[in-house]
Amino acid sequence: MGWFLRTVIGLATRPYETVRSTVERENLAELVYIAASLAVYFALASIVKVAAFRPFLLTRQFVVLTAATAATYLCAVALFWVAGKLVGATGKFQGFMLAWGYSLIPTVIWFLATSLLYVILPPPRTTSPQGVLFSILFLVFSATLFFWKVTIGYLALRFGLRLDLGKILIVALISLPALALWSVGLYRLGIFRVPFI
Repeated sequence: MGWFLRTVIGLATRPYETVRSTVERENLAELVYIAASLAVYFALASIVKVAAFRPFLLTRQFVVLTAATAATYLCAVALFWVAGKLVGATGKFQGFMLAWGYSLIPTVIWFLATSLLYVILPPPRTTSPQGVLFSILFLVFSATLFFWKVTIGYLALRFGLRLDLGKILIVALISLPALALWSVGLYRLGIFRVPFI
């Protein structure tokens, strides 16, 4: 647990060093902590979405969210890995898999925050000064987490696949359209309105 917390704090304070050391560690056991963090969010999201307190591990919503996220993670890792190999990646699969797993931390923080805000400040929100201020703060918060996620994703590709910027852009051009289609499919199935990538 100590490694996990230090890594999460390091991702926020020193992402370059942290992602590099994470890739070198190749300790896939750390994915268990990431999965546990996701499970906590899915449990809360299931309660918020279903609006009834039932054993959340047995609800359809929890199982669907968990399965969709696991499938999305595995598809993203596979797509980036294959695209990376096409452009000459020399990294190790386990290191990349772990680094990409840590890129889910900003995502789960954003989803958790939106779920909690949905309960605390349910829509519709007003155009009053307080409502506008809240919207601005939420947009700044969302943009900050988005750029944090992009940074971790870039560093995961940089160190996990050992690619330079040009090759990372090629890998992104190959992989992102497929991930976009995947996200649209999850949206149409009613699983995620915002992609959990």
